[in-house]
Amino acid sequence: MAKGAGKARKKLPKALAVVNADNCTGCEACVEVCPVDCIYKVPGSDLATLQSFVDIDLDRCIGCDLCERWCPWDAIEMIKPTLIADAVAIKGGPPDYVLANQDKLNAAARAIQDLALEVAAAAPAKK
Repeated sequence: MAKGAGKARKKLPKALAVVNADNCTGCEACVEVCPVDCIYKVPGSDLATLQSFVDIDLDRCIGCDLCERWCPWDAIEMIKPTLIADAVAIKGGPPDYVLANQDKLNAAARAIQDLALEVAAAAPAKK
C-alpha cells in the first residue's frame, strides 16, 4: 500500500481528499501539486503501464485541497473526517485494486473517522 500508512496523526485536518475513481483519468495533475506526496498511481488492471486512476494515502493527507482545486475532472472531493469512512467505502476503482485494498482503505478511513468523532465529542461546546 502507500508509504507511511498507519502512522499516528499529529493533527487532524478539517477535510481529507477522496478520489472518485469513476471520474479520475490518471492525468496526475493532483500528484504534481501535492505538497506531502500522499497521492499515488494505481496501475491499470490490463496493462500495468497504463494507469487507470490515482488514490490518496489518508494517513498522510494534510487537507490542503490543492489536489481538488487542480483536478481537471472533478474527481477529488474534500470530505470531513467525521464522514470519511462512508466516502472511502463507495469511491470505487479498478476491480482488482478494490478487491486487494478496500479492507485496508476502509480500516484507515474508519480509524480517522473514529478519532475525529472522539475529538468532536471531547471538544467543549461553543457558545
